[in-house]
Amino acid sequence: MATLRAARAWTRRQFLVHSTSSLAVASLGTLAKPHLSRAADRPQITSGIQSGDVSGGSAVIWARADRAARMQVECSTLESFKAIVALASGDALPEADFTSKLLLKDLPPGQDIFYRVRFDDIATGIAGESRVGHFRTAPAAGQSISFLWSGDTAGQGWGIDVSRGGYRSYRTMLDNRPDFFIHSGDHIYADCTIPAEQNLPNGEIWRNIVTEEKSEVAHTLAQFRGNYKYNHLDEHFRAFHAEVPMFAQWDDHEVTNDWSPTGSYDAAGYEHDGTPLLVARARRAFFDFMPIRDVGARQGRVCRKIAYGPLLDVFMIDMRSYRDGTWNKGSDHRGWILGTEQLAWLKRELAASRAIWKVIAADLPIGLISLDAVALGSGPPDRREHEIANLLAFIKRAGIRNIVWLTADMHYTAAHYYDPNKAQFQDFDPFWEFVSGPLHAGTWGPGELDDTFGPVAMYQHGCSAAQGENLAPCFGLQFFGRVDIDGRSGVMRVTLKDVENRDLWSVDIQPQQQPRPAVVAQHS
Repeated sequence: MATLRAARAWTRRQFLVHSTSSLAVASLGTLAKPHLSRAADRPQITSGIQSGDVSGGSAVIWARADRAARMQVECSTLESFKAIVALASGDALPEADFTSKLLLKDLPPGQDIFYRVRFDDIATGIAGESRVGHFRTAPAAGQSISFLWSGDTAGQGWGIDVSRGGYRSYRTMLDNRPDFFIHSGDHIYADCTIPAEQNLPNGEIWRNIVTEEKSEVAHTLAQFRGNYKYNHLDEHFRAFHAEVPMFAQWDDHEVTNDWSPTGSYDAAGYEHDGTPLLVARARRAFFDFMPIRDVGARQGRVCRKIAYGPLLDVFMIDMRSYRDGTWNKGSDHRGWILGTEQLAWLKRELAASRAIWKVIAADLPIGLISLDAVALGSGPPDRREHEIANLLAFIKRAGIRNIVWLTADMHYTAAHYYDPNKAQFQDFDPFWEFVSGPLHAGTWGPGELDDTFGPVAMYQHGCSAAQGENLAPCFGLQFFGRVDIDGRSGVMRVTLKDVENRDLWSVDIQPQQQPRPAVVAQHS
C-alpha cells in the first residue's frame, strides 16, 4: 500500500547543492548514450497537481510523472517566488504509478502559499517544466473561513463530454475561491464503466471521452488507478485542484457498490490478513492518487482530524472500513458502521477539541433510509443506529457544542435539522446535517427520512417525479455546499448551491457557548 513519505525540507543552499550533485551524477551516466532531444526527454506532469490536508503549518503536495522521477517542490508566500519558505523533494516510482506526495511542514499560518512543482528524470537528471499551484494555510487568529463540500464524480457512466463543458461543477466551485474543499467520497465509480455514448431523455447523445481502464469494471490495480487518471483528463478538475486544497474521504464506489470489509471480494481472493484483494487494490490506488497525509496509527487510515485554526476542526470519518458486512439487517439487533476503534477515537477528539466549530465530514447521511447506510426506518435505534445513538448521547453529556454534519452520497441536496422532540431516541442535543451532491453524476429525487433521530427536511432539491432518476449532469441538477464562518462573530452560514452557482437555500447558525464538564472519561 502506498503511504505518504515525509518530506525533506531544505534550505536553498542545501537544495542547490543537492540539485547540482544530482545533475553531475546523471551527466556521467549519459556520456555513453546517444544524444537525446531535451524537449522529448523532459519528464512530464501527467495529471495536474494537487494539495491536501492543509492545516495551520503543513500541507500535502501531490503530482504524477510519466516516468521514474524526483519531484521537486518550492513554496513561497509570493506569487513571484522571490522568497522561498519551504523546499522538499520525493521520488515518483513505478510501484506508486509514478505518483509522489510530500508533507510540507513549518509553513506560516494564515498565508496564501504558492507552490511550484517539477520532476527531474532520475535516469538523466533532466528537469521537466514547472507547474504552479496555490493553497491557504489555516489561520492562527480568528480570521474568516470559507470552504466547500460535495461528492460523487463520474458516476452512472456520465463521464467527460467536452462539448457540454466537461466537469462544470469544478469550474463553478473554483469561482467561489474557497479555502479548501471536502470531497465526501465517490471520487471515482470503479464499478461503473464509461461508455462512448449515452442516450439522453430529450433525444440527444452524451459523448464521453473514453479510456481503456474505464471500459471495464475495475478489478486490477491498474484499472483502479485508471479511474483516478480519467478524472484528471478534465481541464476544470485539474484547474480546481491546483488552486484549492482537498480533504479527501472515500465511500463505496472507490471499491464497488455498497462494499463492506468482509463482504467484498472477487476471484483474486484475499491477502494474508483476510482483506479482500479487491479492497486492498482499491485502497492502494486511493492513497496513490489522493493528497492525504499519513496519520500514523494505522497504514491506509482514512479517518483523521484536520485542525483549521481556532474556529474549526474537521473530523473526517470512515463509514466503510470498520462496518459490519450484513447490509444493516438481521435478527440479533447488533451492527456497526463506525466500529469500536473509530468511535472511541471520534469521542476522544471531539471532547479534546477547543475549536468553536466541529464539522463531522461523513460519507453517508444519518437519517435517510438505506440498508447500506444507517437509517432503517421509523422506530427506536436498531443495529447500526445504536452507534449513532451512543455518539449523540456522549456529545450531549460531554457538553460538546457546535457540531455540524456534512455529507453527499444521495445525489441531491438537502438540509436536515435533527430535533430530539420529534425523535424516537431523544438523548441528544439538536444539530444540523447538510447533504449536497453530486458533482458530476446522475441525480435522484429526495429520499425518505426516518424518525429515529427526528430529522426534519428544512430544504431538499433533486429530480422531480417527471424527470425520473439518473438525470444526466447536463440538466443542471448538480450540487455542492458552501460554509462561511465569520472571524469576528463565529456565525456559520451554510449555503446549498448548484452548478450555475445559484444560492438555493442558506441558514445562519449561531455558535453556542461550550461548557466543559470535569469528567467525560466514562463515556469514551
